[in-house]
Amino acid sequence: MSGRWAGLRLSVSLLTVIPVGGGQAGTAGQAERPGRREAGAAIAWAPAVGLGLGAAAAAALLFAAGPLGAGRLAAAVLAVATLAALTRGLHLDGLADLADGLGSGKPPAQALDIMRSGDIGPFGVVTLVLTLLLQVAAVTRAESAGAGRGAAALIAAAVTGRLALAWACRPGVPAARAGGLGAMVAGTVRPATAYALTAGTLAAAAAAAAIGAAAAHGPPGWTLPAAVAAGLAAAAGLLRHAVRRLGGITGDVLGALVETAATVCLVVAALSPSLRA
Repeated sequence: MSGRWAGLRLSVSLLTVIPVGGGQAGTAGQAERPGRREAGAAIAWAPAVGLGLGAAAAAALLFAAGPLGAGRLAAAVLAVATLAALTRGLHLDGLADLADGLGSGKPPAQALDIMRSGDIGPFGVVTLVLTLLLQVAAVTRAESAGAGRGAAALIAAAVTGRLALAWACRPGVPAARAGGLGAMVAGTVRPATAYALTAGTLAAAAAAAAIGAAAAHGPPGWTLPAAVAAGLAAAAGLLRHAVRRLGGITGDVLGALVETAATVCLVVAALSPSLRA
């Protein structure tokens, strides 16, 4: 398999529960550790994988709110649960672990040990609960603004969360320890790739906002691209803090970046009553 498609296969395996090429989801690299070029390709493919995840969550939202008649709140819960199920909660787990590590106030080595322990402490529990509540509330609010707007917010958030990985894996951002996912992907994404992926995502978000505005016979707005930008900015702030406190990135840091960028994107997308302001 060519490096490009091997990167896509690895990206799907790392970021979802979908088994690709006979491998087990979430365990890519156990049998044969991928090279840095393949790892970089996997991160570059991550926004496309996010597009698929967001589409699945959006389908769950629309089906539950429409044919099932479950109501917007229940539909939003189902959509967020779909994302968690398709990723086996790995990113949420990373968010909780990072919250415990950073919240402990311990030196880097001890904080990393806390993150690696597998237990969830009070910081992790509170962070998970608040994050999931924010996600559900934001999706509910976006969906209440009109049919399809909650779905657009979900797709934008899923893509933005995975786009944050490209910025975290550019040269100059070290790994916090020698082994693990962080060491495998650190520094593997060229800045030009991150810029191109970001420009494409912002353009797609702007196009989606324009199409939605045209369908609703209203003026075009910038809420959706602004939500993408806000999500990336929040992830960048968390990345800087994590690198300063831990010395670099780990798999938990990457998972936390995904959830942070996606959550902020959802919240900003839900701020406008019509997602067009």
